[in-house]
Amino acid sequence: MFITIIFGLLVLCQHTSFVTGIPVAERDLNRNLGHVLEMKQHFTWRNITCPLCKAAFGILNIAMQIEKNKDYVASLSAKICVWLHFEEPNICTKITELFKEDVIAAVMDSVLQPSEICAVLIGEQCGHFDLFSEWNVTLPHTPKPPVIPPVPPKPSTPRNRILFLTDVHWDRDYAEGSNIDCKEPLCCRRDSSPAHHHQTGAGRWGSYSKCDLPLHTVENLLQHLAATGPWDWVYWTGDIPAHNVWDQTRDQQLLEIRTISKLIHKYLGNLPVYPAVGNHESAPVNSFPPPFIVGNHSSSWLYNAIADEWAVWLAPEAQKTIRWGGFYTMQIRPDLRLVSLNMNFCAKENFWLLINNTDPAGQLQWLIGVLQQSELKGEKVHIIGHIPPGLCLKTWSWNYYKIVNRFESTIAGQFFGHTHLDEFQMFYDEETLTRPVSVAFIAPSVTTFINLNPGYRVYEIDGDYPGSSRIVVDHETYILNLTEANMESTSIHWKRLYNARENYELKTLFPSDWDNLISTFQKNDSVFQNFWHLYHKGHISEPCQNACKATVLCSLRSGRSGDPQLCLDMLPGLSYSEIEKARYRTTMC
Repeated sequence: MFITIIFGLLVLCQHTSFVTGIPVAERDLNRNLGHVLEMKQHFTWRNITCPLCKAAFGILNIAMQIEKNKDYVASLSAKICVWLHFEEPNICTKITELFKEDVIAAVMDSVLQPSEICAVLIGEQCGHFDLFSEWNVTLPHTPKPPVIPPVPPKPSTPRNRILFLTDVHWDRDYAEGSNIDCKEPLCCRRDSSPAHHHQTGAGRWGSYSKCDLPLHTVENLLQHLAATGPWDWVYWTGDIPAHNVWDQTRDQQLLEIRTISKLIHKYLGNLPVYPAVGNHESAPVNSFPPPFIVGNHSSSWLYNAIADEWAVWLAPEAQKTIRWGGFYTMQIRPDLRLVSLNMNFCAKENFWLLINNTDPAGQLQWLIGVLQQSELKGEKVHIIGHIPPGLCLKTWSWNYYKIVNRFESTIAGQFFGHTHLDEFQMFYDEETLTRPVSVAFIAPSVTTFINLNPGYRVYEIDGDYPGSSRIVVDHETYILNLTEANMESTSIHWKRLYNARENYELKTLFPSDWDNLISTFQKNDSVFQNFWHLYHKGHISEPCQNACKATVLCSLRSGRSGDPQLCLDMLPGLSYSEIEKARYRTTMC
């Protein structure tokens, strides 16, 4: 979408009439589009996108002062998208129209130079990239308490069971029997055309392909959860709508959020549920302007709606900060506080951060205040969010890493989703990067997207008693085996895929245990390949070796983005930039 708009801007900008607002002749547009196509044939993407990007944004501030130019940009971007075979024609038209207003508004309000914008959109090879390295949060003057090594809870002490749901991605247009191998970004839909005669169509309960889930599968999961339990509470970290990001409206997003929220309340009853906002909740996707953006471009339409819908679970003060910035904190036990972060304020794909990326909504500084108060009160804190911190913009990620280091004795657990995979990210002491201080658990998705079994996670934590550490004692992952389920019409079975301590032969799940496990993965490939199988919720066809393995291990070690220090020994001869590129390509959402 970014690239097509850049192309559209450049082609139009070659005409002075574009700047003055006089319509450009169709033959002139076609001639210049042909020139763009000719350039594409002779240069690599790196060579072509940088000059095009810089030229386009260089005159954008002048050109976009005229309203009709926005329509030119959208229509020509769609045409270029089709000509360059980025997507199917209907996808190109819809996605450029959907993103037009927000993207152009964000770029217009941005104070960045063309080289900075293009470095954000394309990469460091395209220009200045230090704009995300120029701010720091302020830590409290109160000295960090002495770190006391963790002690395993006694077997006789109580436990709490936390149900963890993430990335539901309900597709209202899922159609059994439809094409699972379509040309569009999302298949198994009513408009995906029927399956070819030699293919198996979309299954009743889901499909191994680039497909999301039908509502009856989500509802069956909730019926199963209501019948199994018991759970003490639920963490639910967002991404409710499907991946049809080219064809979404605000009303559709809210309908899907309300539908799934009501189903959870219907089946889980009065069980406390603590949600977090995902990147797919907005329309367009990834569009989360900071609170200083007001009017129709703001996120108030979304935040107000979810504050109202989730009022059954959240305290008034939590609803207040959700309406402000999509994040909140709540006391869920006398000694345990929850913080739900809006990780869209750290997302590389959130184009609104082009305007100002300095601690959007003041969320990290707010987090420091919450953690400081909890430290003084002797509370433990769980942090939930959608996007894992190791996938965030570099400066945000490093500041968050700093916060985790400062409050390592208060933060008892970190829980995220977004990747759809079963993984984790490590945090080490900032001084030496050798002492593990925390681990961010990343749970697998409910959805099948892409080529996965549906799944969910259960965390067992140190429970309700004086002096509880509130740390994760164990966790289990459950799946619906689609091969088996699609052979049944009504009776399907969700089953345990594995138990963490049992599978990895761990006595505890301290950060040091996960760090040692990464070392085991490096030395013992059979243990790693077992992890790789579970990483994909029990459905993977090929082993992960060489560059693939190095990329995965680097991701496990990297609780902060853009940090090569802990990845240099992963695979001799493979550069960190190569690992980072491969790592970014494997990100599902």
